[in-house]
Amino acid sequence: MAGFIANQHRLRLVLNRRFNAPLSASQVAFYHVTASHLSPKDSKVSPVARGRSRVQHKPAEGQEHEGSTQRKVFKSEISLLQKQMRGDEFRVSPELRKLCLEDFPAERERQVKQKPAPEAKSKDCEVVFGVAPCFLALTQARRRVHKLFVKDGEASHRASVLKVCEEAHLRGVQVHRVSRKELDKMSNGGVHQGVCLLASPLSYLTEDSAPSRKDAPLWLVLERIQDPMNLGAILRSAYFLGVDRVASSLRYTCPLSPVVSKASSGIMEVMGVYGYENLAEMLKLKMEQGWQVVGTVGQETEVSQMPITKCSDFKMTKPTLLLMGGEGEGLSKELLSTCQTLLTIPAGRELVPGIESLNVSVATGILLHSLLSSRSSTT
Repeated sequence: MAGFIANQHRLRLVLNRRFNAPLSASQVAFYHVTASHLSPKDSKVSPVARGRSRVQHKPAEGQEHEGSTQRKVFKSEISLLQKQMRGDEFRVSPELRKLCLEDFPAERERQVKQKPAPEAKSKDCEVVFGVAPCFLALTQARRRVHKLFVKDGEASHRASVLKVCEEAHLRGVQVHRVSRKELDKMSNGGVHQGVCLLASPLSYLTEDSAPSRKDAPLWLVLERIQDPMNLGAILRSAYFLGVDRVASSLRYTCPLSPVVSKASSGIMEVMGVYGYENLAEMLKLKMEQGWQVVGTVGQETEVSQMPITKCSDFKMTKPTLLLMGGEGEGLSKELLSTCQTLLTIPAGRELVPGIESLNVSVATGILLHSLLSSRSSTT
């Protein structure tokens, strides 16, 4: 009984809004019963009308026309209310629709079934987000691309977004327009810029198929980089400055995720990253082939029997492997023991205690620029 009264109260609010006039309790009860129990095709005849038809008595003179007119008005209003709740012909405010759906659970279930949510991520797919990562993922064709999701509204008309959509159309990829809330959910709150791409993931490369340059190639070797933002920034600098290859340890290293791709501004889609289970073995093999192994340490680091050189004083004259350690701990003792030279970046002032080093992505950019500049000056 309490539920019936509550539903009547909510329905009264709906009807008062609809007809801009308060309704009596009897009118609300009539609307409640009729709208709750009639299907659209049955709404031509109300339960009250059917009930009255069973009573075989002749109405008084002058009352027949009046009663028929009232029933027609009620039936018309009920039909209008049902159409509003179904959303067939009328647009109503969110508040009104919410009240209608709260009163009629079956109608709410039908509405939910009509609007399926965007396809969620599966085991074989991930969501790449951001204009540059999505565009480069399409053009480089290193992933299997399934669907492109674009924010509905004015954002989809930006030149950068249209460029991504055009590339998707050229490659036969379906383009779906969705809300910003759905894109936020797909990208786990990342800065998607109104674009998300459902595609297969990228992994570390294992086959040594890329050719090396003949003069003095430079490989960047990363050990235990765990922050995806740092890894993305490192890849961006490495590609821009002209590193020949990026290699990484596979253990205690962050995966090549969409966050890395976004942080690299899509460079991860262009530049392959090689993964090694045992970096020490790879370094020893390269040393036998005539490569030099160069490690990096902080300015105040003390390493026994190992010279530490300022990066600005180092000249790169032969194939080189530049080693960069992970956040906090730097290079492991195993890799430090394989280094032939250690480089450091000198500070430009006296540092406050607790600030002894640079962020790994910043330090990598400085060292790469210094080494590659020295290679250019000697050729």
